[in-house]
Amino acid sequence: MSETPRVTVCIFAKPPVAGTVKTRLAGAEQAARLARAFLLDTCAAVRALPWAEPILATTGSLGADLERQLELPIWPQGDGDLGARIERVLTRALESAPGAIALGADTPGLPSELLDRAHAALTLADAAIGPTDDGGFYLLALRHCPEGLLSNLPWSDPDTFTATLARLHERGLQTVILDRWFDIDRPADLERLHALLTARVLIAPETLHTLLSVTS
Repeated sequence: MSETPRVTVCIFAKPPVAGTVKTRLAGAEQAARLARAFLLDTCAAVRALPWAEPILATTGSLGADLERQLELPIWPQGDGDLGARIERVLTRALESAPGAIALGADTPGLPSELLDRAHAALTLADAAIGPTDDGGFYLLALRHCPEGLLSNLPWSDPDTFTATLARLHERGLQTVILDRWFDIDRPADLERLHALLTARVLIAPETLHTLLSVTS
């Protein structure tokens, strides 16, 4: 029996510094603590996948303590808008892997089944994309990345997913659409996540611990 091909999962994250991350969720210090917990849980979830080779794509240093705790290769996202940065990182990943996945660090508790489906999709199609409730996407998986694939697209916009999917089709990439999910951008998202974690519908222990401490 042949081995399942290892796919590079590129976890996109900003340094969890107070005042610079998730400022709409809570006060600056609490938001930074939550962002750190989101990142820890996301990395742990990807590590648990037998087919995944996780790396961190960051906009800056995460700090020595957190980097030691995560123990993952760290790649710079580089300059440009989000599309340019995703494209740059995925292109690098595809130089040494048969497939690559871009995943944000703001979906703690994302079911492993969705990641498994993205991985499976790459054996049948050129790409997979997972839409979010707010019109963006939580995951983009590619087998190859044509130059300029993600150029001049609307980001942080209700039409981000639609525009990205149209671009994938324009470039001739057969694309699998994954189940819809939600990311954590607003207090309502955080409340939804808190309820799902408390009910153990989702598992993200660092996030749940942090939520309980910041809301107590």
